[in-house]
Amino acid sequence: MPTKSTSLLTSRRFLPMFLTQFFGAFNDNIYKYALLMVFTYGWINRGEINISTLNNVAALLFILPFFIFSATAGQIADRYERSQLIRWLKIGEICIMLLATVGFFLGNLWILLCALFLTGTQAAFFGPIKYAILPDILTEQELMSGNAIFQSGTSLAILLGMVIGGIVISLSAGSMWWISLTVLAVAVLGYLSSRQILKQKIADSTLKVNWNFFVTSGQIIRLSYSLPLIFLILLGNSWYWFYGATVITQIPQMTQQYLHGNENVSSVVLTFFSVGVVIGSAVCKKLSGNSVNIKMVPLGSIGLTLFAFYLSWALGSVPQQQGEYFNIAQVFGQGISYYHVFAAVTLLGISGGFYIVPLYAMMQAKSPETQRARIVAANNIFNAIFMVTAAIFCIIVLSSLQLTLLHLFNITAILSAVVTGLLVVKIRQRLNTP
Repeated sequence: MPTKSTSLLTSRRFLPMFLTQFFGAFNDNIYKYALLMVFTYGWINRGEINISTLNNVAALLFILPFFIFSATAGQIADRYERSQLIRWLKIGEICIMLLATVGFFLGNLWILLCALFLTGTQAAFFGPIKYAILPDILTEQELMSGNAIFQSGTSLAILLGMVIGGIVISLSAGSMWWISLTVLAVAVLGYLSSRQILKQKIADSTLKVNWNFFVTSGQIIRLSYSLPLIFLILLGNSWYWFYGATVITQIPQMTQQYLHGNENVSSVVLTFFSVGVVIGSAVCKKLSGNSVNIKMVPLGSIGLTLFAFYLSWALGSVPQQQGEYFNIAQVFGQGISYYHVFAAVTLLGISGGFYIVPLYAMMQAKSPETQRARIVAANNIFNAIFMVTAAIFCIIVLSSLQLTLLHLFNITAILSAVVTGLLVVKIRQRLNTP
């Protein structure tokens, strides 16, 4: 007897949308990580710009479109037929990757950064569609399963994208043919899968799209604030992105400074986290049942706090090392303290899956049908704000206050306990209010 997850993954309603989302996230991360490698190893002329500045500028360029375009993207997704919008966006992705190919072959930094900004723009317009469309192609009883599969697939796509981007660059020996062919091929696969998405009904055919991006952003934020339950859910979602950005961004430095591992070990640590998210999403789906509910969120909230403390303790227990950095095989032979670190990172990922899957499902189920894409757009705006705030928070803790990563993880754990505790209480109160 096939399970619900199996039936969804073979369903014409769900599979094309899942694959389209998967290939999109996969390609974004192939390109971003390949770009990072190209910058780091000096395969293009970056002039007087140092690597750290360039990486921060690149991160900002990818996030910036979510501030600027998400609100208008939400209106467009509510006003027009979504499957056709997705196909146009996938054609746009192919064009962006062609532009990136030109940048790679010319060794032009500015063309590559422009393509990165356009990649973020394409993702900003796709975001409201992909989450607003799920309640249309799934029943309410399938929403938890659908979101769990979506979250798991996205985590795998991000991880595989980073791994493939690194492998293609490292094996190409300076040739830009292979990375160019890779991003173009994945973009084409995304377009082909989008052609199989079933035609959808238009949410609000009378809606007039406001092309003033900044005015529209204010309107959509006010719309979300006028729906108290939805507003609390959006804050809950955005805290996850604050937490994730805070922890994941530190993995390379954590690996080098505490585990004495090379860049490949950093990828292994990230893999543990991503696998944890996949496991957490799958277990959350099993334990939550078919109904959209919040019962796994408190467990995820507790885990995000306790296992951040565990990670800090585990890192503090790792012996100081000297000499050449360990490779992957050497790291696994260094003793139990290293395994505590891997366990803590995995458990953080599992807790994240418990926390975020029900909140995304609830956001879709509780949003007014005619405004659902705009609510998702508001969610993307808040996510971007929280991620930028996380970067500033890390700079203050690590640079201005000159504290260690262990302090950062402990402070984040305390903040998480306070923020998620208050949000869970408030959401429960709203759910119990007639």
